[in-house]
Amino acid sequence: MKDLLIEKLYEASKKPYQKYFKKNEPWNISRRELLRLEEQSLGFHLGCFLLKHNFQIQEKLEDHDVIHILTNTGITVPDEIGMQYYLLGNGKKSLYLYMVVLSGTIFYPAKFKSFISEYKRGKQALEFHYLDFYKMLKVPVAEIQNTFNIK
Repeated sequence: MKDLLIEKLYEASKKPYQKYFKKNEPWNISRRELLRLEEQSLGFHLGCFLLKHNFQIQEKLEDHDVIHILTNTGITVPDEIGMQYYLLGNGKKSLYLYMVVLSGTIFYPAKFKSFISEYKRGKQALEFHYLDFYKMLKVPVAEIQNTFNIK
């Protein structure tokens, strides 16, 4: 039940977040184009991730799925919250992140140790949350992970 509630909150907040807070340009690339890139590339992995989960690219929110790939994070609600903890540890600061961390802590107190573990993982990595991943779509995933110590 709480997973459904959090998913509904996310869906309700997504459009205003895209419109008023995300200033980046949409990537204007299709899943099919991503899947044509080299197999080791970030773009190919993004295309596979989208296909595997039957997702479409979300305009101005493309980086979110890239973070899933780089950090090897799942897509369950607790996984999503854990990823925000990871990003907090990596130095990202945003109202949206704080809202997810706060609500996740309240709704999933039993997962708090796991969330703290993700925070620590994010602290160990070099800051990468701010990168322009669109420009890195042809770079191998392993190279990005190694360069930024993403475990």
